[in-house]
Amino acid sequence: MLKKRIIPCLDIKNGRTVKGVNFVNIKDAGDPVELAKQYVKDGADELVFLDITATLENRKTLVALVEKIAKEINIPFTVGGGISAVEDAVALIQAGADKVSINSSAVKNPQLITDLKNRFGSQFVVVAIDTKNVNGQWKVFTKGGTFETALETVSWAKEVEALGAGEILLTSMNSDGTKDGFDIEVTKAVSTAVNIPVIASGGAGTAAHFAEVFNQTEASAGLAASIFHFGELPIPVLKNELKTKNIAVR
Repeated sequence: MLKKRIIPCLDIKNGRTVKGVNFVNIKDAGDPVELAKQYVKDGADELVFLDITATLENRKTLVALVEKIAKEINIPFTVGGGISAVEDAVALIQAGADKVSINSSAVKNPQLITDLKNRFGSQFVVVAIDTKNVNGQWKVFTKGGTFETALETVSWAKEVEALGAGEILLTSMNSDGTKDGFDIEVTKAVSTAVNIPVIASGGAGTAAHFAEVFNQTEASAGLAASIFHFGELPIPVLKNELKTKNIAVR
């Protein structure tokens, strides 16, 4: 059985790490370079960097900051935000990213997924899906969670896999920042519908929440932000608790 991964996420705005609840009420959470170094020490399996306002502000990801972080870490590093062309991905790879995450640009131009796969291989392509339950149906949202698309989440997940994505980063907007637990329903639906790894995101508050998502869904990784940034649940503590629950972690 593949061991589960624990992934901290750096949501970046104006060069700082930030965190919100349900994609709003954003507050400062510290220096991204220092946090990244700490997470490597703590035994994080990977690190995700999302420039959360790049698409809304219609600009590219902060390449210089990506470069700074990449120099300080030795774990797989996924970078997203404002990537709309293969050239953007090339710049991030040169800056030290191991994978890129695309979201709004994948919805707008699904061919980009295939183009990235053809250039770098599917293991390099992460498609982030921000989803929200709207009148009982899980819908895909873009532009930092501000725009509701016509896409249904499970169908879109299957489509991105077919187009060449190697991984899905699935964030439940309903659970984001609440610390009430991952959204089991949508995570289970997506992770059983596809054959690529799914990272569960949104709602982590306790070690029990990670155990729940790993036991009840096919998610291969759990991602969290504020509980790690503010020291509420250090990664070594989380991993030890999961091991006591017989969950194989790296």
